[in-house]
Amino acid sequence: MTRIEGVAAVLNDIEGTTSSLAFVQEVLFPYSRARMIDYVAAHRALVEPILDVAREIEGRHDLDDVGIARVLVRWIDEDRKAPPLKALQGMIWREGYEAGEIQGHVYADALRGLKKWRAQGLRLAVYSSGSVEAQKLIFGMSEVGDLTPLFEAFFDTAVGAKVEAASYGRIADKLRLAPDQILFLTDTHAEIEAAKEAGLKAVRLVRDGFAGPGEATSFDDIEIG
Repeated sequence: MTRIEGVAAVLNDIEGTTSSLAFVQEVLFPYSRARMIDYVAAHRALVEPILDVAREIEGRHDLDDVGIARVLVRWIDEDRKAPPLKALQGMIWREGYEAGEIQGHVYADALRGLKKWRAQGLRLAVYSSGSVEAQKLIFGMSEVGDLTPLFEAFFDTAVGAKVEAASYGRIADKLRLAPDQILFLTDTHAEIEAAKEAGLKAVRLVRDGFAGPGEATSFDDIEIG
């Protein structure tokens, strides 16, 4: 059991933390990959500003909509964290959720922990490389119903990369809390280090394998005093 004192808010990663890595990599990514080109063709006016940003990032202003859509498919394969890709994926996933073809996965222990901490009066927020839109879909249309009321804030890479300490400082400012009042939960070493550099408390979730000192295998292993 890992006990953490002096916490007012818990900031949660999604992939590998509250939700299965397999759900993201084996359900969400293939779903958006298979539909990217057709979605772009069917929603040209809506997506054109997003495609222009993707062209700027790729340095290929000569690409037509189909050409840049193919680039976006490649970015999915490369697991790029580019904002235009994340925005389009969120739009495609929304169609899937609303059609009942996708339901968000949330670990049972994560749900227990989140509900317990909320009952304790702790503030809950999310920070993921997926867009805020995608985050709200996972929790809002989950297998166990709408969980978005548990959270007061959602953050994506608009505040900065998850491996940069400054990003966590911006989140603390937005939550109007001292960094050391925030506990960050993630499965990624580099993000743990960045959060700690910013002054946050942080616990790494090890879903598969051995949890070392200061790590946990589930939310059940974390006690907030």
